[in-house]
Amino acid sequence: MIMPFDQMESEVRSYCRSFPVVFETARGATVTDRDGNDYIDFFAGAGALNYGHNPPELKKPLVDYLMSDGITHSLDMATSAKARFIDTFAEVVLQPRGMDHKVLFPGPTGTNAVEVALKIARKATGRSQVVSFTNGFHGMTLGSLSLTGNRAKRAGARVGLDDVHVMPFDGYHGPDVDCIDLIERLLLDTSSGVELPAAFVLETVQAEGGVRVASKAFMQRLASLAKRMGILLIVDDIQVGCGRTGAFFSFDDFGITPDLICLSKSLSGYGLPMAMVLVRRHLDVLAPGEHNGTFRGHMPAFVTATAALEHWRTDALEKKVRADGQHVRNRLEAMAGAFPGTTVRGRGLIQGIVFADPEHTEAVCREAFGNGLIIETAGPRGEVAKVLPPLVIDRARLDQGLDILEEAVATIAQKVGTPITADDQELYA
Repeated sequence: MIMPFDQMESEVRSYCRSFPVVFETARGATVTDRDGNDYIDFFAGAGALNYGHNPPELKKPLVDYLMSDGITHSLDMATSAKARFIDTFAEVVLQPRGMDHKVLFPGPTGTNAVEVALKIARKATGRSQVVSFTNGFHGMTLGSLSLTGNRAKRAGARVGLDDVHVMPFDGYHGPDVDCIDLIERLLLDTSSGVELPAAFVLETVQAEGGVRVASKAFMQRLASLAKRMGILLIVDDIQVGCGRTGAFFSFDDFGITPDLICLSKSLSGYGLPMAMVLVRRHLDVLAPGEHNGTFRGHMPAFVTATAALEHWRTDALEKKVRADGQHVRNRLEAMAGAFPGTTVRGRGLIQGIVFADPEHTEAVCREAFGNGLIIETAGPRGEVAKVLPPLVIDRARLDQGLDILEEAVATIAQKVGTPITADDQELYA
């Protein structure tokens, strides 16, 4: 990298190592470095920029608010900006779904939302154990990290990460093993060593875990099991909520209503830090001040979040995401067909090509970046090239990015061996 980063910034920095330029401006799905080079963004701030960079329909109310001397910081005191957001969220999101959840504003990041959800679940049930799932990722603070599957990330804690049982996510043992049956048996068997947990905590699409998708049947059966056994269902919709899979919530397609829902990333709509936990009314058990924080409810984020909700007054964006998602799937499957051993998985506008060798994934992403596409790897071994563009990207720009990715896949395929034909594809299924 370039001074002062190499000399002064901590070695813990990571994304800048994959994208070693100095970025300066951004608009929509395009980021420009200080030398004037443009990059198509298939990363979207790890899902924090669903509406693109500097969306004008959010920028104007933000600038107007700041120029009017609107409150910027207020701890958790009442403000007009907060009131407008709560009223709009209830009107646009909660009421149409018949949801009677209250809103809780923790610290401004996703991991803060997960931490307070765990506190609520444990206090409400009187039980300390929770169940997370293989390949899950929920954050890097201790409570969230205890739910996270990745061994390298967990090792960073340097302390015990306790009170969590890890259960198999949908498909973990392959197509012939029913994971819900396995989970139910472990919970019902008094000799399994698994205590009755306070909650199940999971993502419907495991983004950092490799774009692993839970099926509708899995989610519905898990919700049913939770209800029968008095276990709370917590859905971490931090990366794949706010429209990433099509509907506003990733679980909307499943016909379930979780007890607690964690939101962050694109909730503010502008890349400003903001997090929220939706809590069923009877589970609002924390006493005043029992969870606290200096930056609960960042006022400028409330302003942009309120403006972002206008996207969800109609189903236009949802339809666009579903159509673009199918288009991306078709393009990725064509690419995968030309590279030995690759597969495709995902939902909506979170899709991924899974490579048998993670070195090939990294090589593809590096090649793509060199040609003007920002795309990251995901999965426990970095084996997935994850396509995560802004939801509002236009089809022409989306195809430009996919063309760059396709060229990168073809280039690396040529370097590692002859691409396979459609007739040979079944050998690598």
